[in-house]
This record gives sequence, structure tokens and C-alpha cells, in this order.
Amino acid sequence: MERTMRVIARMHSDFAEKFGIPRQSGLVGALRSAVVFAPEFRNPDALRGIADFSHLWLIWEFSEAVRESWSPTVRPPRLGGNERLGVFATRSPFRPNPIGLSCVRLEEVRQDRALGPVLIVSGADLMDGTPIFDIKPYIPYADAHPDARGGFAQDAPQPTLTVDFPPELLARVPEDRREALCAVLALDPRPPYQSDPSRVYGMRFAGREIRFTVRETTLTVCDVAE
Repeated sequence: MERTMRVIARMHSDFAEKFGIPRQSGLVGALRSAVVFAPEFRNPDALRGIADFSHLWLIWEFSEAVRESWSPTVRPPRLGGNERLGVFATRSPFRPNPIGLSCVRLEEVRQDRALGPVLIVSGADLMDGTPIFDIKPYIPYADAHPDARGGFAQDAPQPTLTVDFPPELLARVPEDRREALCAVLALDPRPPYQSDPSRVYGMRFAGREIRFTVRETTLTVCDVAE
């Protein structure tokens, strides 16, 4: 039986495309995003009590990965894209139903004259414009399991690159976005199968095109263009 999901909100973030987005939520706490509700859901009563929670679950759509068909196995980037695992044993966006799940920190409930209540969150891994289907509070006693086994993703990814960001180029990035951008770059946004030191990569972030190269363990930003 088919069900229709209603888009209750959309994410407003600094990522205009998939490339560069952290591969899980919470990896870059400096990232700030806004959850803007659809007009019919801008009732403040729907958010009554939400400010009492520090974290939220966002249930959303991999809107850039919608396909008519699906595969029972996928290649997780965490494993270098060289090994196939069952789709339900991964968080791959290519699923029978392209639904994502992210835990974010709630920083503020902001009242906007035009948009109504807006949720300011940190640590999100969603592209700008991503449809959000639901929001639920994170309940520590039910949702946190410190002794849980994490399979092939037991440990959180750590920064692997030293970021060389020339000051004159960094100055082209809004000051309140610089920490987050450097943290995203340090996590190495490249696909795991790409390692050509002569290749210039491009990533859209905060309305800028960030171009960079990677040689061994150093990422060098070579241009920032609007």
C-alpha cells in the first residue's frame, strides 16, 4: 500500500550541492542551518515545548537520489567504494525509499515576521532545499546507547587533511562561515576513489565556489569565487 508523505519544511543550508556535505550529521558542529516550515505548518503551537530539547531528529528525503529502481547492495564510501554491503546495512542515499535521518543540535527557535517560527540547528548534513518530512525530539534515555556496536562505521571519521587556506582567499568567505568551511575541508570531501593531486575540485559553499587541490595530506585552497 502506498502512502503520501507531506513536506512540512525545507532545510536552508550553505550547501548548494551534494559535494562537500559531511557524510553524517554532527561531524561539523560549526555548521549552522535553518529549518523553514511550509506555510501550512507555521503554527507556533506545533513547536510548543520544543525548546526544552537540546537535539532533534530530522526525517527527510534524499531529493537528489530519487530513483525508480533500487539495488539490494551498495558501495559505502566509508569502505572506499570497493566493497558491497546490503542497502539496509548502510545509510546510502540509494534506497527503496530515499529517506534520511539526521540528529542535529537545536540552537534557537527564531520568530521570523515573514516565515513564522524557524529552527536554527547545528551539525546538519543536508543540502539547501532538502524536503523535511518530520521532526522529533531526541530522547537521551531511549536514543543514546553507548555500548552499541557500529559495524563497519564504529568510529567517527576524523579530520585527515591539513587545510592551507591563503588569508586573502579566506577573507572572501563570510567570517561566520570560515570555521565550518575549514572543518568540512579537513574531513576530505573528495570521493574515496579520487586521489589525483593535479585535479582541481570545486565545492559550492555559502554562495561561493571553493576550488582546491589535495596533495598527500594537505588540501590547498586555490580560489574562492562568487
